[in-house]
Amino acid sequence: MTTRPRHIAIIMDGNGRWAESRHLPRILGHRRGVETVRKIVTAVRNEEIPYLTLYAFSSENWQRPDEEVGALMGLLGHYLSHELKTMLQEDICLQVIGDTSRLPENVRAILLDAVQKTAGNRTMTLILALSYGGRAELVQAARQLAVKVAAGELSPDAIDHADFADCLETQGIPDPDLLIRTSGEMRISNFLLWQIAYAELYFSETYWPDFDETQLQAALAEYARRQRRFGLTGAQLRREDSHS
Repeated sequence: MTTRPRHIAIIMDGNGRWAESRHLPRILGHRRGVETVRKIVTAVRNEEIPYLTLYAFSSENWQRPDEEVGALMGLLGHYLSHELKTMLQEDICLQVIGDTSRLPENVRAILLDAVQKTAGNRTMTLILALSYGGRAELVQAARQLAVKVAAGELSPDAIDHADFADCLETQGIPDPDLLIRTSGEMRISNFLLWQIAYAELYFSETYWPDFDETQLQAALAEYARRQRRFGLTGAQLRREDSHS
């Protein structure tokens, strides 16, 4: 029983190493990475996959040198400003998860404007994870549930998976079916820890700046070859296949 993914999540890794391997400043790797973002967003939309989440800036990335962080924020603002027209034309809805309060004020304003102006778009949803950390998201969800319990709105024994998921930043967004990480690293790196419980994982040796539509097609082909199990037994899977 295989289907095309409804939601792809990508850990875009390797910009700095791409630049260093060419004896270039790291910022040039990030600039090239932004070009790849444009190409992959277009490719995913052309594949009619309705959800794409990009790990654009983690909560840990704030620990990088100030010069690099500043350059990354500048690239983010430039990308959002220049891609808004395309998102409107291509019916792409922009959403964001993460602690955006830490973003520079001017970048945050550009981001909010793009989110608001694309809110009515329906063909594809692009989710940017910015200043995002999976553990922080889980802690915040636990706090929300604790408040409800303390207020008498919810019994601790009644809390289920759906209640917890409703407290996450991805509320209303289907969980990723396919998680792609580039650059050969085989880690989750604090990304969507709850949401990827049953995602298929695909690790590419390619640095993000060199990741293109051909690489994306390879990931989709690998996904199509896999049989997603969701914890089902062999007998359950055979019954599912007989009804598909």
